[in-house]
Amino acid sequence: MANSRPSTPGYFNYNEGSTTPPVIGRPPNARMTTTGIPPPPGGEPFDVVATYYKLLAEDPELTMPVAAIEALIIALADTPATTVSETLDLVQTLTAQLKRSIPNPISLSAGTDLFQQYLISSLQRPTGNGSFDEIRTHLVQNGRLFVERAKAARETIAGFGKHFIRDGSTVLTNGGSRVVGSLLKSAAESGNASGRGSIRFKVIYVVSGVEKMDKEAQDNIAALRERDVPVAVIAPTSVAYVMDGVTQCFVGAEGVVENGGIISRMGTYQMAVLAKAMGKPFYVVSESHKFVRLYPIGQQDLGIEQNVVEFRTSRGEGGDMHEDHEANRDEGVADMDDSFGAKSMVPAQAEDAVDYTPPEYISGIITESGVLLPSAVSEELIKIWF
Repeated sequence: MANSRPSTPGYFNYNEGSTTPPVIGRPPNARMTTTGIPPPPGGEPFDVVATYYKLLAEDPELTMPVAAIEALIIALADTPATTVSETLDLVQTLTAQLKRSIPNPISLSAGTDLFQQYLISSLQRPTGNGSFDEIRTHLVQNGRLFVERAKAARETIAGFGKHFIRDGSTVLTNGGSRVVGSLLKSAAESGNASGRGSIRFKVIYVVSGVEKMDKEAQDNIAALRERDVPVAVIAPTSVAYVMDGVTQCFVGAEGVVENGGIISRMGTYQMAVLAKAMGKPFYVVSESHKFVRLYPIGQQDLGIEQNVVEFRTSRGEGGDMHEDHEANRDEGVADMDDSFGAKSMVPAQAEDAVDYTPPEYISGIITESGVLLPSAVSEELIKIWF
């Protein structure tokens, strides 16, 4: 499949002639005394974790990486720092706090690491005669512009992806990915201004039985049925049974890794294996800010503790695969769980469980930059980071 790739958007290229970005301030009740970040004069330390969760609660459409970046931008605008070193140290400390606060920081890490790289590259450029306060203001403006572009990415992706769905298609998907939901709704609306499109297709949704994940899926299912798209709901154990009647598969991703594979919710890997075995296209739908510098070799190399397999006897004794693997842990995951002391301190729940799908099972990755082959991901990461 040929790559369809317009130029990659320069997220942080602030247009000096544009209107002034919105004023950035802290959300109410975002200041706490728990983080150890130096407070501004007369204030309390900034609580980036509380701000992050508040942003997610206020905007259900916000993705984890974008919410994390927005929280860091608010912190940068709201916490005093007078030198480059202080600014970078502040962002690194806040990023580590965020990563420790959630059970699966992979998606979040993609955004925060990208933002840190932007700060480093920007602060290393010659600045002329501008004061450091002016430089900080410019950084915050560019960061705000990134957030706005990242939010708009979903609609751009839907515009690319809807062309993969044709009359008579039967789409298989899983979970409640908002970007997949946006793509399917866009396809349903294609060709008809009334919101009920001319493309006739069906959707099979794999629902896990985990309450939080089912709620996310039900929102997408209800939106599609409202648009007259027939939707069937199946259990994960029925995927092989229905695969023969499927035209193509679409899944979201927690993170797109360096080799073009993906980390996504548990069950995605087995869906990809079955799709490959039965000759069905398997497409990943993901924003490019979820591209992460991680190179897993297998399921135990994701840099997070999941304890999916726990062995027990009648006496309650046993161990798990994670413990056996720790002694031989791949150093390649060090960036994810050890940088800035950022290993998650929160135990994973069932809805947080993820697996790794290798690139050979993926037909294409639909992003706001176009449709990429898995082999193009490393090139995109090089563009972003170097």
